[in-house]
Amino acid sequence: MIAFTSRLLHTPSESINNAVVLVGNGAILSVAPREQKELTAGVKLVDFGDCIIVPGFIDIHIHGSAGYDVMQSDQTARGGFETFLARHGVTRYCPTTVAAPVGTIESALERLADAIEAQPAGASGAQPLGIHLEGPFISRACRGAHPAENLLVPTLATFDKFWQAARGHIRVITIAPELQGAPEVIAEATRRGVCVSLGHSDATLESARHGFAAGARHATHTFNAMRRLDHRDPGILAEVLTNDHLTADVIADGFHVAPTMIDLLVKAKGIENVALITDAISATGMPDGRYQLGPFEVELQAGRCLIDGRLAGSALTMDHAVRNLMEFAKVDLQQAVRAATVNPSRIVRAEKIGVLETGANADFVVLTATGELRATVIKGEVVQ
Repeated sequence: MIAFTSRLLHTPSESINNAVVLVGNGAILSVAPREQKELTAGVKLVDFGDCIIVPGFIDIHIHGSAGYDVMQSDQTARGGFETFLARHGVTRYCPTTVAAPVGTIESALERLADAIEAQPAGASGAQPLGIHLEGPFISRACRGAHPAENLLVPTLATFDKFWQAARGHIRVITIAPELQGAPEVIAEATRRGVCVSLGHSDATLESARHGFAAGARHATHTFNAMRRLDHRDPGILAEVLTNDHLTADVIADGFHVAPTMIDLLVKAKGIENVALITDAISATGMPDGRYQLGPFEVELQAGRCLIDGRLAGSALTMDHAVRNLMEFAKVDLQQAVRAATVNPSRIVRAEKIGVLETGANADFVVLTATGELRATVIKGEVVQ
């Protein structure tokens, strides 16, 4: 057994001073104030001093980092990618696809399912949680960087083809609710336990509400690739901002969404209904140049990922997103951590992650009071 101690711990629903986390066999055995926990002989002690222990970050929308793209056929670089994520506090992630030919998507889903099913008992980096299928069931008008020629009208047959290729490991699907056939696919995906997220959508308010009625409960990179909010034609954004039963994620890099709008999102939804994502691509952590995003190339220029001058994913890391949220939305560290841990865990209905409690996976990160990363622990092992 190992006892990890620190000046402060956020579960994140509560805070514990002078905390001790007792870990055994990769799971949390107990979380308590140090004065309430007598450590027996033989327990290894790891003291993080004045730092703060919080749950490991969860990124439910990420295409790659460190030169690796989740859809590439050669998976040898995946280990380096997962190590890079751990270096920035991510312990679990949802590899995210882009719109591509159906056969290309199927092959990528099969490889990602292999990776999910082959997770080792120990871990040196972040672990895949499940797949995020972004595209091809999205709007042409709000496709963003997704190639128009690869977009499809949603059908149950095509969705099932993807489901079979992924062997049931699809955790999230982004879909435009206004498309013909979307309500049926939303309902079926929801029935199978998938988090259906409204996004890349030109939906009117009415169409967005139909998507919610069919089972959608989340919104993808809010404000980006969405019909603009208008006081006479409120559209999908009005539904996202006012529906208390819809959660929303956001890219807090300062490029995709103005800081004031992120502040607005948190005020409208409440921090408990907001999740941070990176939407990071293979260019993240790399020097300026050209990098892959699924089947196409993106150029990294001074922190921005661009195709023909348009944003195409990000070069954001989750630890930076947490610090940005503190600044942009004027929230404290505990609140910002919620948006990177328990909130995404709840959104994708994951168990035993995103929290620090008895029985949960021993995945956590160690931060300074300003959110700077000092260590990452996965399955009870210090990996960074």
